[in-house]
Amino acid sequence: MADDVKWMDEAIRLAKDALLAGEVPVGCIMVYNDEIIGKGRNEVNETKNATRHAEMVAIDQVRNWCQMHNLDDKSVLQNTSLYVTVEPCIMCAAALRYAGMHKVVYGCKNERFGGCGSILSIHNDNYSKDGCLEKDQGVIPGEPLECISGMHAELAVNLLREFYKGENPNAPNPKDKSKKKN
Repeated sequence: MADDVKWMDEAIRLAKDALLAGEVPVGCIMVYNDEIIGKGRNEVNETKNATRHAEMVAIDQVRNWCQMHNLDDKSVLQNTSLYVTVEPCIMCAAALRYAGMHKVVYGCKNERFGGCGSILSIHNDNYSKDGCLEKDQGVIPGEPLECISGMHAELAVNLLREFYKGENPNAPNPKDKSKKKN
């Protein structure tokens, strides 16, 4: 538990970095054998790439680390824990499970896009190609993820509130629907 707090503190620091960079404040680290081998923060706005969530950035770093150390990334990820400030979205939960991740510790729930129980339970359910739940066989490979929620949740929520108080300079201009012609 003390180690979980230590690692989540580092994820919070990365979320603060994301906030300062004008990104949604989500930060994460990946820990293997008591060593950080990957870290990430959201990079969506700066890269103009909607897939550059903190978890995806960290997965890329872990894969590079494994190549540098001549290790199989699948076996490393099976023994790696992810610490992330916000519940992984559906995309990230699927990627983590597909990559073979072992454990996810997150701060606050993601009530809009959460893939670890808030919206969908990608972390432990199987879905067929048409999106229907399948108990025996599904298209999401990998073992279910162990998920622990609520670690530093209040800090994570406060960072999100801080971000959403301001304007997102990369958001599209809203359409004025009041000038509709009949």
